This record gives sequence, C-alpha cells and structure tokens, in this order.
Amino acid sequence: MSGRIDARLAELGLTLPETQAPRGNYIPVVISGRHAWVAGQVPLADGEVRYRGRVGADLSVEDGQAAARICALNILAQLKRALDGDLDRVRRIVKVGGFVACAADFSAHPQVVNGASDLFVEIFGDAGRHARFAVGAASLPLGSAVEVDAVIEID
Repeated sequence: MSGRIDARLAELGLTLPETQAPRGNYIPVVISGRHAWVAGQVPLADGEVRYRGRVGADLSVEDGQAAARICALNILAQLKRALDGDLDRVRRIVKVGGFVACAADFSAHPQVVNGASDLFVEIFGDAGRHARFAVGAASLPLGSAVEVDAVIEID
C-alpha cells in the first residue's frame, strides 16, 4: 500500500528496513485503542547491528545520532507491518524513549536521541513532534549503542 507517508519517505530517499523477529518473549507492536506501542528497536540493518559500543567512549555523538535514526526507521517498519502497510493512519508520534549505551561521564543523551526525533519530524512534520526521554545505560541488547521505543496515535 502506498500513500502520503510512503511518498514522503521516497522524497527523503528513505527505505524502511525489513522487520526483525523479536529476540525475546514480547511482540514488536501492541495496538490498544488509538495508540500503537512499539517495542524498543536497536540499530539493526540487514540483520546486523550497525553501531555497537558506548557513545562517548567507542563512538561519537554523530555515530549515536545515526544509530538512533536507524532505530526510528525500524520503529516505522514495525508500525507499518502492524498497520497492514498503511502509515497514513499515523496521527501523531506521542512519546519517544531513548536509551544510550554510554561512558559513565557522558551527558549528551538528548543530542543522540535527536537522531530519531529529527527523523520523525522530517517525515510527519508537526505530527512528528513528541514528548521524550533520553537516558544513559551501561549496556544495551546485542551490544547496541542506542535503543528507541515509541507510542504513536493512530486512526
């Protein structure tokens, strides 16, 4: 199914990745009422983690932003699958949560998670603006540098 959001993705030169099966006892998206809760996504592309390590130690803030951007694309891929291919059902990105694997003295978590936030705004405009948290973590699944989840209002 192709619509307004698919056209916007194409205009931006973005392709959503193939969805990955969960690596634990959970489902990638839960739809409850008018909200879709998308489980945390790591920077997987073609089945491989693209950014491993800790931001501020092994990776730069820019690397972290690129990782968060991949996480956001994975969120949209999971959401598109759950919505039978129709991202035009998205009304608003409500909340984004960002976890950054980082050095103990690292404090630029918000700048890293902007990689995901900026992408949502690029795609959805004002409907992409959201509430958010960005926190540091000692480690993340699969050695990922970033993990992002989202709550999205849908029709």
